Amino acid sequence: MSNPVADNGRVVTDIDTLVVGAGIAGLTAARLLQGAGQRVIVLEARDRVGGRVFTDRSDGYVTDRGASWIHGIADSPVAAAAAAFGMPTVEFTVGGYQPDSRPIAHYSPAGIRLTGAEAARYVADIHAVDAALAGIIAASSADASYRDVTEAALAEVSADQGWEGDRAQRVREYLEHRSEEQYGAWIGDLAAHGLDDDQVDGDEVVFPEGYGALASGLAKGLDVRLAHVVSRVVRDADGVTVDTSHGTFTARDVVVTVPVGVLQSDAFTIDPPLPEPVAGALSRLTMNAFEKVFLRFDEAFWDEGVYAIRQQGPESVWWHSWYDLTPLHDAPTLLTFAAGPAAVATRDWTDAEVVASIMVQLRRLYGDGIPEPLAVQRTAWQDDPFARGSYAYMTLGSTTSDHDALATPIGGVLHLAGEATWTDDPATVTAALCSGHRAAERVLGRPVPISGAWRTAGRRAGD
Repeated sequence: MSNPVADNGRVVTDIDTLVVGAGIAGLTAARLLQGAGQRVIVLEARDRVGGRVFTDRSDGYVTDRGASWIHGIADSPVAAAAAAFGMPTVEFTVGGYQPDSRPIAHYSPAGIRLTGAEAARYVADIHAVDAALAGIIAASSADASYRDVTEAALAEVSADQGWEGDRAQRVREYLEHRSEEQYGAWIGDLAAHGLDDDQVDGDEVVFPEGYGALASGLAKGLDVRLAHVVSRVVRDADGVTVDTSHGTFTARDVVVTVPVGVLQSDAFTIDPPLPEPVAGALSRLTMNAFEKVFLRFDEAFWDEGVYAIRQQGPESVWWHSWYDLTPLHDAPTLLTFAAGPAAVATRDWTDAEVVASIMVQLRRLYGDGIPEPLAVQRTAWQDDPFARGSYAYMTLGSTTSDHDALATPIGGVLHLAGEATWTDDPATVTAALCSGHRAAERVLGRPVPISGAWRTAGRRAGD
């Protein structure tokens, strides 16, 4: 079919599929479709590819302001793609908020590091509650929160084991923090099944040279139109029309990969409106509040030989975990997160105010003599108009099947993809990549190997 496309006076014809969004989902779909012989254009609102995979090199360091980890490299297509693109990795298995997978310095409410025996008992308590939690979640009602099911598990285990004192409260805090660090949501707002995917198969790894190389590798050879803000997607019997800040594009099919926050906003219209079950699934998901804070120092003052530092007690409500990124950055660096309520409360704070609040807690643990950070980098995904949060989570009343329901093909021409549309491992780069693969297969009407996304040269067949 021949579809004239007006782009600031330039006419492009024979568009098979338009892809909205040059994040990992969109780039994967475009790469596979182009490799299958289609004419594909990717429309990206930002002035860069990658979406929420964003490596910042502005200060001379490599800082992943968006995605950082592969959460389990066993049988991971992202790990395979990273290897194909020559991306070095470093093992860093604490990204799933594990209590004990690697050396972690745990501090008591009084700011004193737990002994080995104390830490072992604390971790054993967490594992006992997690063991009870699986059955309680399976039997929970659709409107149950993660708070509801964790409280039931805490009550069961503490009664069975005769816990005394503050043992239950320490585990309760851990569960609250896990909800925030995994999904950027307060434990009472997250659905009971919201952490069903909280499993890590194999080591976790990070990228000393930046995760952004994945997006760059996938984008190579594609026709990506940057700074093309899409405002409207219209579907009819003849295909799709997409309105952008640089004109109107038409095609036979469209793959829309914008985040849930954009899909739900007034700035992005799909016409006719999304039908069921897509609309219902979308209404039960929401974007989180989850920001990174990187602190660089002239010297390391914290515990040696640990991956993470965590504190317990009332002082840990906001700032409870710090991750030592020194081996990645070649400079003494700690990463912490403003997650859930902390991200909302500090959203309008200055960097200086956030740093001052964090340093109060670090000085509790390491003394008043520790230095101020030399530099700080802080994300603001809540204020990003093309993200409106870091990633999506399940609200009360949702089920895990809502992720796949969100990707139900519409009218034979409209396909949604992205991290929120993949049930097995949502909120990850793996989910984004796999959802892009699924969308490409649905457009083509036949299976294609996912490895084609990183093995093709990014050209149309026959070029």
